[in-house]
Amino acid sequence: MTVTSTNALMEQLYLKYQQKPWTETLKLVHFCMDKPLRCPVSNDPDSPLLLCMEKIQRTLNDKSLFSMMNRLESLSRQKGLISHVSPSGTTCYITSDMFYIEVQLEKDGNVIDAKLAHLGEAPVICDDLVEHLRMKNYDAVGKILENLSNLYQIPGNSEMKAKGYLALQSLEKDLYSMSLLDRTQDVNRVTEVLHGKVGHLVPRTGGTPTNIEFYISPYQILEAELNPGSQVCGAKIDVTVEGTDMLHKLPLSPLLDSQPGEDGNPAFLPLTDELSMDLSAYFLLKFHQPFPMSSSSIEEIQRLTGIQITGLKLAPLYELIVQSTLKEKCSEDLFTHKSRFFVSLPDSPKHCYFINTGSAKSDLAGALVGKIPFTHPKCVPDVIEILRHQMAYNSLISSCVSKKHTNGDDSELLYFEVTPHKNTSFSVFFLHPMKENLACVIIDVVTSREVQCSLHLNPQDPTQNSSDGFISRAVKRCMSVPVVMRAIFKNAAKVEADSGMQDTQVDTKQKPEPACEQITDLNSLEESPSVAGHQDMVVTDKQSVPDSPKENLSTAKSETLGDNMEKSNPTVSMETLCRVEESTSTASTEAVMKDM
Repeated sequence: MTVTSTNALMEQLYLKYQQKPWTETLKLVHFCMDKPLRCPVSNDPDSPLLLCMEKIQRTLNDKSLFSMMNRLESLSRQKGLISHVSPSGTTCYITSDMFYIEVQLEKDGNVIDAKLAHLGEAPVICDDLVEHLRMKNYDAVGKILENLSNLYQIPGNSEMKAKGYLALQSLEKDLYSMSLLDRTQDVNRVTEVLHGKVGHLVPRTGGTPTNIEFYISPYQILEAELNPGSQVCGAKIDVTVEGTDMLHKLPLSPLLDSQPGEDGNPAFLPLTDELSMDLSAYFLLKFHQPFPMSSSSIEEIQRLTGIQITGLKLAPLYELIVQSTLKEKCSEDLFTHKSRFFVSLPDSPKHCYFINTGSAKSDLAGALVGKIPFTHPKCVPDVIEILRHQMAYNSLISSCVSKKHTNGDDSELLYFEVTPHKNTSFSVFFLHPMKENLACVIIDVVTSREVQCSLHLNPQDPTQNSSDGFISRAVKRCMSVPVVMRAIFKNAAKVEADSGMQDTQVDTKQKPEPACEQITDLNSLEESPSVAGHQDMVVTDKQSVPDSPKENLSTAKSETLGDNMEKSNPTVSMETLCRVEESTSTASTEAVMKDM
């Protein structure tokens, strides 16, 4: 474009707007600024070059101020934000209409500090951003920028976006206040996760949203105790806000009343017009990975929140649980409609589990849920309890799933079939250890804290020395079907061994010489290693009598360890040590096994 044409264009613009007041021009500028950023055009001829440059920048190690500035500029551009450098050349600003980030650098490119300021707020130091920048973890930095931008993805102008952010702040304050209710000074994280009204809540810092840890398995608890510095965490959800096409009444100030209700539960102020506003947005509980949920649990949550969870695709629940478990254990989706899995346990025949996925009907159906919308903080505790319940159920089913769906050798196998029973229960069928009739254990997950089990045998078959109470305690404390089934088989083997010993004693009086051979075989059975490490502790039936002083010592050691663990954590006990499967054979587990 020539200078003449540029001057002519500017003259036309001047003539067009000279009759308009300055206030209208300001409105026009603000209107243009509030328009959403355009998505990059995929057929842009420069896009391949830009992608190549970004890959090169990711590969190069930033060792200078110039390269660091280029990296921040590239990240900003990728996330639809604007960046510019201060006159001094050592400060980079990443800005949007609703927030800005100030990154201060040294002459050599090292990060001094990073501050975040939302619209109308003073800048504060963003520790997580500083940490990721110093470690040159630019994927995490990009995720923070993306999360900050998502806070304001609400239809409307800047004022509406600011109101949405204010509503999120109000929700976060209420959730934090609820997390303090009934909390004692010495409460630990695990107790909060499993019993807290809103789980273990970590407030939002910078671009990292508020997250709630609501469930942790017994094995994870054990890992955390054996490795104090490890970052073992359970199931988490993020708390955020998202724009919608419909208006919802959201609180603009905290609603939690200082006085609890008559039933002891949190009480909230009425959602009046002074305390709320209609916005094109709602709050979200957002999963890090899609979470398999039964259709009945989904319906229960929708009744609590009054909002439909959209984008659901019904499928057999067990199929979804298997698929999610394989994706987690294998770091990729290897689910190919396999329903047979081999699980290896120490000092036990290999288990083969057939998982009957059923059909997508009634309570057997489910869906992968990515986010749960809601509009009032009072919904959160009840939703958390439903998620805990579902997570406990899923954990038991997933304990039967392994990466191996073919048997690599010709070793002895024990066969089991896992079948849905009712809404919250399932059945495990297997052949009686001493007979050829089918036996069955029904496991009912009543709540995340209560599991009821019942063993069903043919009336003509001998008992297996495993009471319903024993099985229920074992399931609750290890949350592993293979370990519990192994316990049942070991108890049955003890019954058979005791019966054989009695027969041997009778035969000894009549036939002394053959009796010596029988006793020798029995001694070799008793001296064989107990189920490696932890598992024996879970399956030890307190009503049974140890067969040797060696077992007496082992049992006493196990019970002492279990008592100490239960004092520090009511959910962890000696049974927790039993969950040693092929997929979870960590170094810490092996160390414990060697010590026992």
